[in-house]
Amino acid sequence: MKTLISIFFTAVFVVLLAYFMPGVRVNSFFTAIIVALVLGLLNIFIKPILVLFTLPVTIFTLGLFLLVINAIIVLLCAQLVDGFEIADFWRALLFSLVLSFCQSLVASLSEK
Repeated sequence: MKTLISIFFTAVFVVLLAYFMPGVRVNSFFTAIIVALVLGLLNIFIKPILVLFTLPVTIFTLGLFLLVINAIIVLLCAQLVDGFEIADFWRALLFSLVLSFCQSLVASLSEK
């Protein structure tokens, strides 16, 4: 049940970010749910591989390269999901930062 709630809130945040951020477009709430699912799957399966391959760069940048990996995951999701578009890398980076912040805020509020 907790996973379904997390997917729902992620979809809501995707819709809100697409509304407020120029260069980010999502067609419908159903598309946002698909985006939330694909982002979750990419974070489970692809992100650890990217982190492993870029470990020296991540250590050298004191972990800041993980933000680039998050942006790459968002761009990959935009390529995989029809109806979800991100204009460029910098918007993907900002989108991933704000989405991560919103997700962590909801997670911290749900633990109390």
